[in-house]
Amino acid sequence: MDLFTVKKSLNNNVIIAEDHDHKEVVLIGKGIGFNRKKGEQLDERFVEKIFILKDKDKQEQYKSLLLQMDNEIFDAIIDAMEYIKKHTTARLNEHIHVALTDHLMFSIYRTMKGVSIHNPFLVETKNLYPQEFNIASKVVKIVNEAVNIHLPEDEIGFIALHIHSAIKNKKIGEVNKHSNLIKQLVDVIEDAFNAKIDKKSIDYIRLIRHLRFAIERTHEGDELGESTKINLTLQNEYPFCYNLSWKLIKIMQNTLKKPVGNAEAVYLTMHLQRIYSKLGSQN
Repeated sequence: MDLFTVKKSLNNNVIIAEDHDHKEVVLIGKGIGFNRKKGEQLDERFVEKIFILKDKDKQEQYKSLLLQMDNEIFDAIIDAMEYIKKHTTARLNEHIHVALTDHLMFSIYRTMKGVSIHNPFLVETKNLYPQEFNIASKVVKIVNEAVNIHLPEDEIGFIALHIHSAIKNKKIGEVNKHSNLIKQLVDVIEDAFNAKIDKKSIDYIRLIRHLRFAIERTHEGDELGESTKINLTLQNEYPFCYNLSWKLIKIMQNTLKKPVGNAEAVYLTMHLQRIYSKLGSQN
């Protein structure tokens, strides 16, 4: 049976403590912080949840956030975190405890004040990260029911990106950067086509998924295999979409500050031509 040494009681339900290896941990349990003294030994049977934050800066940020929340909001966020952990197969990066707690806390307070933030990438996030989006939907439901508020659907998209960030071990800023880049590329495509693309169509979903993986491949330095013959054929048969694909590639290169493989033009041209031909048949 493990014993923890109390360092500080943050409130009735949260304690900062040391484990048997002298590592700092956040202990959560109903009433475990009541009347606890520094140096006191605490039996693990009283602990419902344990968070270990190895990064010192993350520890301090998390403790600061805990002090800003009332118990009702804190309990809702902890339940949401537990749901995320149980429904993801990958090991989550510990930064999610800080980043998502911070996001949820301010989302709750914003909603309580009647302030809403529009998510311009909601449809794309749902299509790019369906697993994360489904989990985020449940997270919003947990928070709404616990705090008796109504977080808007836009929040599901934001939370899904946080979950994806933790699963893929990426910083949320990097995930947002890539999402914004995809949105920028889609705007360029629609401007070139002089038409709005049906965001629910399978062709659009395939396009943005390709863009996502193209960005990830570029970021990681991977390249697709290239066929010069196919490249020349597409260039001759579909010059408009072929040239547009290279315009998109240049935007990707400028944003990511990395070279994009030539083979991406082949696959992008095919995705673009499929959408462009269907748009043409509707006119």
